Amino acid sequence: MYDNEAEVLEIKIIIKDEGIDTILDKFKLDGKIAIVTGCRTGLGQGMALALAEAGADIVGVGDRDMEETRALVQKLGRKFVGVQANLMKMESIPMVVDAAIGSFEKIDILINNAGIIRREDAVNFSEKDWDDVININLKVLFFLSQAVAKKFIEQKTGGKIVNIASMLSFQGGIRVPSYTASKSGVMGITRLMANEWAKYNINVNAIAPGYMATNNTAALREDKSRSSEILDRIPAGRWGLPEDVKGPAVFLSSSASDYVNGYTIAVDGGWLAR
Repeated sequence: MYDNEAEVLEIKIIIKDEGIDTILDKFKLDGKIAIVTGCRTGLGQGMALALAEAGADIVGVGDRDMEETRALVQKLGRKFVGVQANLMKMESIPMVVDAAIGSFEKIDILINNAGIIRREDAVNFSEKDWDDVININLKVLFFLSQAVAKKFIEQKTGGKIVNIASMLSFQGGIRVPSYTASKSGVMGITRLMANEWAKYNINVNAIAPGYMATNNTAALREDKSRSSEILDRIPAGRWGLPEDVKGPAVFLSSSASDYVNGYTIAVDGGWLAR
């Protein structure tokens, strides 16, 4: 314990004068450039705004205009560059990377949020619905991460990659076979990339959102019986919101998580603990 207020004040002055970082400083993203895919609405928009609130400029990627996200980021005093790209196609990857480098000359953070879901009984599931979901949720996620990791290595700066996993990275689910396969793959490939790239000071981790009030869960929330079953299992007693992933996104994108590698953080209101 300190004897008096003067001693505490002296310590604070020393920290300020010597430029010693406090723990809150480690969460700051001032001067960082972050690519966020699928940031037009929902969780992606929430995470883009979280990073902007922490000081980062944003390269937003979406298949349609992202004017709402742009306006919200700019309102925070940060820059926003929008890249309209079809992430179903591999040729979108160099477009995204080139836009970030062309606009800001570097990349510091990648959040792989873009994803889709298709619902059908496994016995009737089509090859197209399998391929579409696997391509955007897993294949493009990996190759965009690869392209960004190459930039991190070239820059010699290290960097942060945050993948968006799911409760179905841990569980089987029903009527979403390709989504379950893709999200199980996201958790696995997150570990693989972390193992290989940690030596370059690249941290690769994932966030597994629970049942969130987003476009992907609209059908579930409209089904009163299914929605009630889901809510009965969530200790927090509610659907998650984009705001709920803001803290984990900033943590995994910042120097506060420099010794966190290959881990998937569940943000689920206690679903998996039940």
